[in-house]
This record gives sequence, structure tokens and C-alpha cells, in this order.
Amino acid sequence: MADELWARLLGEAWAALGGGGRGTELQVTGVQGWLPSHLPVEDTAIACAGAALLAAAELQAQRGGPVARTARLDRGHVATAFRSEAYLRLNGVSAGAGFASLSRFWPTRDGWVRTHGNYAWHREALLRALGIGEDPDQVAAAIAGRAAHEVEDLVVGAGGIAAAVRTEAQWRAEPAGQVVAAARLVEGGRLGDAPPRRRAAGPLPGAAPRAVMPPSAVLPAAGIRVLDLTRVIAGPVATRYLAALGADVLRLDPPNRPEVPLHPYDGLLGKRSALLDLATDAARLDELLSAADVLVHGYRPHALDRFGLTPGALAERHPGLVVVSLSAWGSTGPWGGRRGFDSIVQAASGIAVAESADGDRPGAMPCQLLDHGTGYLCAAAALRGLADQAVAGGTQVRELSLARTAHWLLGSAAAGLAPASGGRAGGAADWLTTLDSAEGAVTVVRPPGQLDGRELAWPSPLARYGGDRPAWR
Repeated sequence: MADELWARLLGEAWAALGGGGRGTELQVTGVQGWLPSHLPVEDTAIACAGAALLAAAELQAQRGGPVARTARLDRGHVATAFRSEAYLRLNGVSAGAGFASLSRFWPTRDGWVRTHGNYAWHREALLRALGIGEDPDQVAAAIAGRAAHEVEDLVVGAGGIAAAVRTEAQWRAEPAGQVVAAARLVEGGRLGDAPPRRRAAGPLPGAAPRAVMPPSAVLPAAGIRVLDLTRVIAGPVATRYLAALGADVLRLDPPNRPEVPLHPYDGLLGKRSALLDLATDAARLDELLSAADVLVHGYRPHALDRFGLTPGALAERHPGLVVVSLSAWGSTGPWGGRRGFDSIVQAASGIAVAESADGDRPGAMPCQLLDHGTGYLCAAAALRGLADQAVAGGTQVRELSLARTAHWLLGSAAAGLAPASGGRAGGAADWLTTLDSAEGAVTVVRPPGQLDGRELAWPSPLARYGGDRPAWR
């Protein structure tokens, strides 16, 4: 195992999370080759999911639950989970495309640019910046006559999302890239002097009282309350995995910003879902935070400051909370407040060039690794934060970004660490399950991982988007 790439990457991730010696052994099964790439995508995916699974085992033992001797991941299951949105079906039919027609690469006068228009307000900003209508041919013509960086500046200045395609060397030479390179994979630490919170291992909802509860009724995060202010993929991946590990996850969404049709299913697995206007119901938000153990938020840095969600304000008003923040570019530097998504970070950081099939047109990884991988790292950061808080107290703050995960991935490739190769066996159907929902049968990918042979599972039925009250059970 020590010579395998995923093991080396797992060691790096575990060190970044502040973990010490591991009492649980991670075993990886299955053949290689599920996520073919020029970069070590498959092994990085295993390292990220493995870090979350090991952090769960560590927390379970610390809380007095069963000590897991082994954790297990299957390569095929991990690869399928990292493409979960592609396999989602509602009553046997796809729930929607992953990318809208204006979310793509466009040739420019001097290269390429990537735009993002999945959400209506981002699409409108793109069109407003270019001064044209929604016809893709008009968009192509408007972009073709401009330089890539000019398009990037125009669209970002209008409140939209775009990135000129850069090589890795070009990105690292720019101030924004240098700030990302200087950051740690997981930033953060302890704020304040809140006493440790003792969170004993708890039963699953509906389980027998703890005195008569068998070990199989305990999950690592059972009884932990997680307030989820995330959208799209990365943040929801983190919080849905915490839900699979037993946490009570309550997701809040703004009532005036509807989700893309695909994400209310794939992003709500294991959770409850409520709508809340943070601007008009700050008291309810404060009440929810007062009873929460973990806050995970994925809004761009400083966007939520006016709601009292800065680390300092949270440490003062809700001492002892574990706070995990996720962004595209990190919270500092010239791009610290910029919007972004996985595909945009791939374009700017050099990944799109590295994945080019012909050396000309930009390419993409076989999965949205930055989203999914950072999501599992966020779940691991939350679990490690809970473990640290129980020992050292304080308000435990962790910060991760898609761009820093991209830097880690590219650094592994630059170090000569070869990606996995081989032939896959079996198919994605091996890892699918069907849940009930108000809209019908929803086919999804099962949560990856076993602890001492015990498979993780999603609670059923699947919640309806916005269908719950903004309150804890």
C-alpha cells in the first residue's frame, strides 16, 4: 500500500487536516482505470474520500462508539460517486443536463475562455457584459473578436462567471495563482476559549435507547447537527456524506434563488431542506446556529458577512461551533471575493490545458474532481474539527477552496506521480440504489465506504426541496 499513489496523497491530505496517527486501516479494492486522465484524478478521488472515511472512524472512536479496525473503499464505487450527478434518474429519466448551453469553452482572438451560465442570474450577467442576446452563435461571435482576458474581465465585472484558459505556468505567475499556491490545502485553526463540547456516540433516529443499543445502530456522526448553507456540488457533497455518517443535516436555501433541477435531488441526499431569507429572518438563523454543532457554508467569501457569519462573529455568538467554509478561490488575494465553479477553476488553473486531447482545444477531467474531492475534504475537515473541539475547545474554523485542491492535484502530477492505469471491470449499476420521494423513484449513487464491513446508506425518503421547516428535530 505504501507505494500506491492514493496512499501518498491520503497521507498529504491527512496531514493537512491535522490528523495524527491513524487507528483505522484503509483498504482500497477494485481495478484501476475508472477515471482515465492525464492527471492523477482517480487516486486523488480515493485520497479525498478516504480522508473523510478515516476522519469518521476517528470521531466514532473518540465519542465512545465502536472502534473501526478497517475502512474500505472500492475504486469503482468512488469513481461512480464522483460522477453522481451523471447517474441520477427521476422515475427512470434524467433530471436535467449538468451544464447549460452557455456553460462551455469558446475560442477567442488569442486563445480560449470558459463561461458559466447554469443559473439565470449568471447567464444574464454574461449576456449583459457582451451586449447581445441569448443565441449561442451571437455569443460565439462576440467572444471570438476579443482577447480571452478581455472577455474574462468584462464578464466578471458584470457579475458573471468566466475564466481565460491558462497554462499551469501562466496561472502560477499571476498574483491570484501565487496566493493560492501559498495557501494550505486546509486552512484554519482555533478561535476563542469555548470549553470542549462532549458529544457521546448517539443512536440513529428511531434506534433503541443507548443502554440497549447494539454497535451496529451507531454511526460516527449520529446526533451531530449540521447547518448546511451550500449549493451546487462541492458543499452538498460534504454535507450529504455527513448525513450518510449519521448527522442531522438541515439545508437552508434562499427563497428567491431556485436551484438547477438536477441539484435538489443529488444535493439533498440524507438531509432536510428548508427555505429561509437570511436578510429578513436573522433571528431564526441565530436560533439554528445556537443549537448546531457544525456550520458548512459555500457562499463566496464575505458574501455572508452582513449576516454575522464571519469566523470572529460566530466564535463570539456561538462559541464551540465547528465552521467549515468552502469557496472557489480562497478568501484572500485578488480573486478572494470572485465567484467560480469547478469548470472555471479547471480553466484558470491549467487543468483544462493539461487535459487537452489534441494540444489545442481545452479538455476536462473525467469527473468534476475539484467539486467532489473538495467536498469530501470538507466533510473530513468537519469531522476532524469536531474531534479537535472535543479535546481543545474553542471555535474550530476550517477553510478550503477548489483552487487549492487544483493546485494539489497539479503538484502531484508535476512531481511525477503517475495516474492510475488499467482496465475497469463491472459497471456503475453496481453502486446505484433507488429512494422514494414525493416526485417518485429517484435513482442515486450509494455513499462510498465501509467501516468494519458495514456499508453506508442514504436515509429514505428523499426530502422535497424547501419542504421542511427551518428547525431542528
